[in-house]
Amino acid sequence: MKFQPISRTNPRSCLLWTGLAIFIFAPSAHSQQPPQQEVQAERQTDSLSTSNPAATDPKGDPAPRTETATQPKNDRILGVVPNYLTVEKREAYQPLSVGGKFKITAEGAFDYFEFALVAGLAGYDQATKEDPTWRQGLGGYARRYGARFGDQLSGNLFVGAVYPTLLREDPRYFRKGEGSVGHRALYALSRIVVTKKDSGSEGFNYSEILGNATAAGLSNLYHPADERSASETIGTWVLQLGIDAAGDEMKEFWPDLKRTLRGKHHPSGLQ
Repeated sequence: MKFQPISRTNPRSCLLWTGLAIFIFAPSAHSQQPPQQEVQAERQTDSLSTSNPAATDPKGDPAPRTETATQPKNDRILGVVPNYLTVEKREAYQPLSVGGKFKITAEGAFDYFEFALVAGLAGYDQATKEDPTWRQGLGGYARRYGARFGDQLSGNLFVGAVYPTLLREDPRYFRKGEGSVGHRALYALSRIVVTKKDSGSEGFNYSEILGNATAAGLSNLYHPADERSASETIGTWVLQLGIDAAGDEMKEFWPDLKRTLRGKHHPSGLQ
């Protein structure tokens, strides 16, 4: 899932969104490490979920581990925000198929939270009289809702499926999950311009940059004429990149925050 900007006229807001995400999530990551038993249990769970269903061979010996980076479970951030595109660190990498990229993108784009988010954004636009030529009332709200949903859908589609398919890039976020808070925060921020290729190597994140640019350009087709300037389009594009960066920070530190909310305190190191 991808968030769209509250306003098409304030590019500097992207810095506030990114800073807010780091402020909320990064300090919540304990500078402590889970007990050895918990680490082993988590690794054991990962292994069982990604290996051959037969845990042992007929002689009782453990079956060889064959990890793959398959579609992650949807561990919702704060219990509501869909998190389909986050993958924990894997020893072996397997790219998504074309169908897999579209499927995982669609699951996020049509999640119930997405419709609620669009409703809230459209309500904010209505209250602040965004796109004033659409006026107020139910008709004005319906137009704003449609425009916001179009922004959301096109952003998700181009960044998560179309460009990753054409350019053979992986749209998922591969969580680092270890190291200092600062190092992990920088890693998450860098995912805006760095991504994993289907080959398993890393390279420039063309899907993120071009996908958001395409979505911002297409939004001019259905927004009012006074909202179609080059500065408005660039502002939307820059702000979307900032919001996506904030989203990556949330994905990186969500497990740490979750442990904090559950009252788990670890004696040493990050996770």
